[in-house]
Amino acid sequence: MSLFSNKEVSEEIDSEHPSVEEKAEHPLAEIVRFSIIAILLVIPIRMFIAQPFIVSGSSMDDTFHSGEYLIVDQVTYHFEKPSRGDVVIFRYPRDPSKFFIKRVIGLPGDTVTIENARVTISNESNLDGFILNESYVKSMQPAAPFKEKLSDREYFVMGDNRDKSSDSRAWGVLQEERIIGRAYIRLFPPNELSLFPGAVAIQENTLPATPDSN
Repeated sequence: MSLFSNKEVSEEIDSEHPSVEEKAEHPLAEIVRFSIIAILLVIPIRMFIAQPFIVSGSSMDDTFHSGEYLIVDQVTYHFEKPSRGDVVIFRYPRDPSKFFIKRVIGLPGDTVTIENARVTISNESNLDGFILNESYVKSMQPAAPFKEKLSDREYFVMGDNRDKSSDSRAWGVLQEERIIGRAYIRLFPPNELSLFPGAVAIQENTLPATPDSN
């Protein structure tokens, strides 16, 4: 049974002029037509709505593992800004031909301070700052103190496996225009099938008040 037909269906029958059976369409022509229609449908979806990616590397262990197959939501960030804790896919600032996957830690206007393997965020709403309670972090060894002030449309991203991640600590802030989208579906392996994989609500622990030395 043909999926596509150029024959018109009529409710009237002309008995005086019997119809002549039309020449059957070549199967190859139908395949070509179906392929063109499929391409016209798939390309806009991949460019503007959703796109598949395969995780490579260990920077997001144990949240994601190398070889996992993800579908990335490319629509949401056209209507809202990335949130703290979102897992995002973006073009690597030093080589836009490469794609990275990391977690959003700092938002525009934040000051991110890392000291003794502890991440602290301060901004206009939290001048004294707050500590991020990051249960998803696999490992993070103490390193030299680090501080970064984020401007408008700038984000600070890190991998969950901090000791194996090349992220904003190494190559700087992530500009909003380089963000492709957020992890939407994990399709493979089948036993890890999930919606919004890696999504968390980051807890913000207020810093204790600093005693007055006077």
